[in-house]
Amino acid sequence: MSRRPLSAVVTTFNNAATLARCLDSVAFADEIVVLDSGSHDQTCAIAMAAGARLYTEPFRGYGPQKQSAIDKARHDWVLLLDADEELTPDAAAEIAAVLQAPGADGYTLPRLEWLFWRWPSALARPNRFLRLFDRRRTRMGDMPVHAAPQVDGRVARLRAPFLHHGERDLHTKVDKLNHYSTGLLADARPGKRRFLRLRMVLYPPFVFLRQYLFKRQVFNGSAGFIASATMAWYAFLKSAKRLEAARRRGRPDQAGRDAGADRTAPDPE
Repeated sequence: MSRRPLSAVVTTFNNAATLARCLDSVAFADEIVVLDSGSHDQTCAIAMAAGARLYTEPFRGYGPQKQSAIDKARHDWVLLLDADEELTPDAAAEIAAVLQAPGADGYTLPRLEWLFWRWPSALARPNRFLRLFDRRRTRMGDMPVHAAPQVDGRVARLRAPFLHHGERDLHTKVDKLNHYSTGLLADARPGKRRFLRLRMVLYPPFVFLRQYLFKRQVFNGSAGFIASATMAWYAFLKSAKRLEAARRRGRPDQAGRDAGADRTAPDPE
């Protein structure tokens, strides 16, 4: 039985270190679409060598950029990956099998996260992400940082995992979470400020316990402990930065200095 044709879609920016293995893992797809946002390393050359249809557009935000890439696909079924992710052979085989007769409009896969110096234990509980979907029933969400596909229809689960190579060291992880927590301010609603101080105190410990015990990071040794602690710190930063922004709204002199500083900051990609 022939399967539905598949478009593998990847957005990139200076991903030369990881892109080749990402594209190799989706070589079974009927086409590969890469949308780059101005890389100045070998990213574009790697994409072209892999036979991808390469496009370049200015970065317009995580959700809009991915939606633009999805819109360039020729086929209805799309596999959406980040450039630092790759399918395992089992995931590629399972995707090919399910596309012979899809029983849902989208599928989530478990993602195995690289934790600084190791892959997670088989006893840990991975997060799941929607990465395979019928684009006719799917649109990217409008979150400023953690934009994800949203399917208007049935979503099912695949068993085989895909890999996220992520941050190779704690310095990079902390920088990324600092950037994300700032980016989320664009979606913050003023009506949710009332309990920020209490949230700063109570929510980070809850996040740590959720990661370390419920997500079973405890089985990942010291790397799991550090990963859980950084997520708790991220939870603290999100509330602390919202409180800081709320306090500064009544100080136009400070706001002006902040706006001037933002113009010299690097692009969020």
